[in-house]
Amino acid sequence: MGAVKTKRMPRAVREQQMLDAAVRTFGQRGYMAASMDEIAELAGVSKPLVYLYLNSKEDLFTACIRREAKALTEAVRAGTRPGLPADRQLWSGLTAFFTHTARHPDGWAVLHLQARTHGEVFAAEAAAMRAEIVAFVTQLILAAARDAHRDPDLPEREVAGLAEALVGAAESLADWANATSGVTARQSAATLMNFAWAGLGDLMAGRRWSPPDDDGGGAAGAQAASTSPAT
Repeated sequence: MGAVKTKRMPRAVREQQMLDAAVRTFGQRGYMAASMDEIAELAGVSKPLVYLYLNSKEDLFTACIRREAKALTEAVRAGTRPGLPADRQLWSGLTAFFTHTARHPDGWAVLHLQARTHGEVFAAEAAAMRAEIVAFVTQLILAAARDAHRDPDLPEREVAGLAEALVGAAESLADWANATSGVTARQSAATLMNFAWAGLGDLMAGRRWSPPDDDGGGAAGAQAASTSPAT
């Protein structure tokens, strides 16, 4: 009888195994402490094969960032349900975001911590992902604002800062939720909706908070702002 030939694993499958091992290692140990030997062992391949497929530690880390960024943005977009009111769309998008970051804590650590602190090239990759999510959230808030004010030409710049603040809050909350036992994705999403959307709802209705003036006229100023349309 002839020798039995083992079935070769497709390159794409083998590469994903390497990326899985790399994300886990980078996420848990950090970029500097992670070694190619450890990644290769975890993936069940030789170190030369990792280099053959992914060239270098830097290229491997970049590939991890890109894969995790794509997975996160796709999860958020897929989780948002078009046709619903803006608050329901934001709720579903936030729930998808927190569900994904909870299920993939190592991937989130790679994106939000490791990529941002180990060089401009890596940080730029993470920034591109963040910019895409901010742009998506901006459009959700903009649609709500235009509808509330019955002004289809309301400039995007009027809500761009709100989207930046909301995404920043979601990022911080994801870090906290992943480090806190028992916090679910729904709880995280509800926390942010209560913190942010309740305020946005008042803003959409023209009820704005204003800081007090130095001359003591803050109360009157705040009252005037609360009854004037948001701009």
